[in-house]
Amino acid sequence: MRFSVLASGSRGNVCYVEADNAKILIDAGLSCRETERRLKLLGIMPEKLNAVIITHEHTDHIKGAGPLARRFDLPLYINQKTFEKSLKTIGNLSRPVIIQTGQPLTIEGINIQTFTKCHDAADPFGLVVSFNGVKIGLATDLGRSTRLIEDHLKGCNALIVEFNYDQEMLEKGPYPLELKRRIKGQDGHLSNQQAGDLLRSVSDDNLRHVVLAHLSEKNNHIDKAFDEAADALGGSGVGGVNILISRQDESCPMIEL
Repeated sequence: MRFSVLASGSRGNVCYVEADNAKILIDAGLSCRETERRLKLLGIMPEKLNAVIITHEHTDHIKGAGPLARRFDLPLYINQKTFEKSLKTIGNLSRPVIIQTGQPLTIEGINIQTFTKCHDAADPFGLVVSFNGVKIGLATDLGRSTRLIEDHLKGCNALIVEFNYDQEMLEKGPYPLELKRRIKGQDGHLSNQQAGDLLRSVSDDNLRHVVLAHLSEKNNHIDKAFDEAADALGGSGVGGVNILISRQDESCPMIEL
């Protein structure tokens, strides 16, 4: 199995996962054209995609979902509440697949387990993707961790975890007070410290790669997020973990598992 975070941040989120002949996108927050461009830069032909999964209805996760699904005749996996909230943006779909959060599903041999997360959306979820015993966990866009989330992420070989903001930078930054409260709230986003605590809770000897995701361009800094992740992994006694920073404007290198 291999994967790449094509984009991560408030202007668009897309993750690509491949196993054997299966090729799926998790979220589609870039335009269809830009998603195609980034896939091709990684050597992936967009017409070979098998499916798109949508985690929640915010625009930075669904902007390109409808055009991609229509252009390449892709099934779009989405839960009912998210589907209803997304209709205006996504538009008509020929192959919507309504799923239930918490119920396992399989797409072209890839097993996917979704789990509820705390975010200000209709029915948002994180997920663990597994194939032949290898697991990738994705937990972004959440205001706090929970025991349920931690139970799902334990034992993963790779994690994509939100490191959205530095507490001090957010408090001193340019955002209005109400937006700061939303970001810091229990249904908002994870701070570097909260994300580090999550890593401390779930890291074990299976873990080989951690991608730091959804970094704020105004309220965080790469070095601050990286140092927190490195400290969390070191404090957990887990060595040899590759830490990558996802970007808004370019894809991460493809990670092989």
